[in-house]
Amino acid sequence: MEALRLILLYVHLIGFALLLGGAIAQYVSGKLRINAAMLWGAIIQILTGIGLSAPLRDGDEPAPAKLVTKLVLALLIFVMVFFSRKRETVNRGHFLAIVGLTLVNAAVAVFWR
Repeated sequence: MEALRLILLYVHLIGFALLLGGAIAQYVSGKLRINAAMLWGAIIQILTGIGLSAPLRDGDEPAPAKLVTKLVLALLIFVMVFFSRKRETVNRGHFLAIVGLTLVNAAVAVFWR
């Protein structure tokens, strides 16, 4: 089971890289819009996050409050990305909120023990 958890964690990190990297690429380009990397990153983050929350470890489970917090943040990010994906441009505040929530979600994962 540990191998499965590590594979899920690896793919989860790839999703994070797609989401944040896609957002940074768009921000640097000057045209704020949702790209395919951001959409796929958000999808991968939710799917692998659900897999990682499954009880695969022997007594070393994350706190339920942490899991719920991460799920809520991931769903907010996904909704913000999904419903804005076809817009030609996205409001700057909306775009920066996606980036901020992505960074907060990563901070919850790292610092909440």
